[in-house]
Amino acid sequence: MQTQGAQRRALLRQQSPQHLEYCSSLILRAIRERHSGVSPNALVLGAGACTEIPLTELVRNSDEVVLADLDLASMRLGAGELPTSALRRRVLLVQCDISGDVSVNLKRMLERQPWDLLVPRGAQAVFDAAAECLEQCLVPDPPVLEGLGTGKFGLVVSSLVLSQLFSYPLLDILDRVQLVAPGLLGEQERHSRYQQAASAFRLRVINAHLHLLRRLVEKDGTVVLLSDFRGFVFDVYGTDHDAEHRRTMPLVPRALPDLVRENFTVLEEKHWEWLTDLPVKGRPGRGYEVVGYLLQ
Repeated sequence: MQTQGAQRRALLRQQSPQHLEYCSSLILRAIRERHSGVSPNALVLGAGACTEIPLTELVRNSDEVVLADLDLASMRLGAGELPTSALRRRVLLVQCDISGDVSVNLKRMLERQPWDLLVPRGAQAVFDAAAECLEQCLVPDPPVLEGLGTGKFGLVVSSLVLSQLFSYPLLDILDRVQLVAPGLLGEQERHSRYQQAASAFRLRVINAHLHLLRRLVEKDGTVVLLSDFRGFVFDVYGTDHDAEHRRTMPLVPRALPDLVRENFTVLEEKHWEWLTDLPVKGRPGRGYEVVGYLLQ
């Protein structure tokens, strides 16, 4: 099943139209209110296939639009949906890890651990080692993304990628634990050092991303930050607002609003829900609570 692009967008229009509407409205407002003196170039970080990005309008109102993501195939899919070749020529695709290779750095540290010696010593030793990897993992702040420069863009969009920048590396740790000691998976919740290291790691990655946005946007330019901040599952469609039928899972630290305000002036803030899957045949539906910021 295609999870991005036109087919995904059509599905979202049916089950979560507010998500597309609010993502687009923030970006379109940023386009309308872009200062006349700032660069007419725009950048989308975590672009993927631009499922939530009003790409045609963005390109028509920019000299050049740069899409940046690790997934080159999806970016090609998104750019290929533009209606004319003239518009497609104004899009530049940059394949990069916008975290600055945090996952690569963490993987290197995990591979250096003597797991064969740690596992026989039990959960404490395993999760202390995992915590040490997180504590010492290099998080470039801000990341240096080749070809994007500094202050070149009048509009920068961070498109629903923030939580992925830290959640994927944390999942890599749990994958490693499952590989070397599957019986310990789930024990991480009981180890305070690991939990503290994971919390600090999340904050470091978030700060680095906010600093990246600040560095990439031109002075007096505009940033649109779209991020999920809480996930939820629900078992009865149509009652997704009823606490009795949903279970929530925090994704982003509560400090995010304060961190955003430390780095930017908030021009607009919106909150909404994004349903990604409806419940079917005993499988619960899934969704996210999302925040969107228009920043300067």
